[in-house]
Amino acid sequence: MDRIILEDLSFFAYHGLHDEEARLGQRFHVDLTVWADLSAAGRSDNYDDAICYAKITRTVEEVVMGQRFKLIERLAQAIADAVLADKRIGKVAVRVHKPGAPLPIATGRVSVAIERSRDESGR
Repeated sequence: MDRIILEDLSFFAYHGLHDEEARLGQRFHVDLTVWADLSAAGRSDNYDDAICYAKITRTVEEVVMGQRFKLIERLAQAIADAVLADKRIGKVAVRVHKPGAPLPIATGRVSVAIERSRDESGR
């Protein structure tokens, strides 16, 4: 199956288990891979046959900016559910990076990666 890949979508949001994270906020980065049949758009060169990347980005933004989660695992699941609401999308992989995770050691980033398909979501 074909894929659309969106990398390093960056958002400032208020997710986290600790009160300071909810109060101060921090940067989150999201990577997505969306599996869908892109052959109609590839053959026709017609926008009406394509899956709009901007719409996918807005969907992710609405979830990240419009809700608050304690766990990035839950954030990733909410993103996957919202993206799979488009019936043309069969599978999505979501990776949420939390570069400012409160860890007792120096680190680059903490990430969670999940894959969900239409069958698993009950849609």
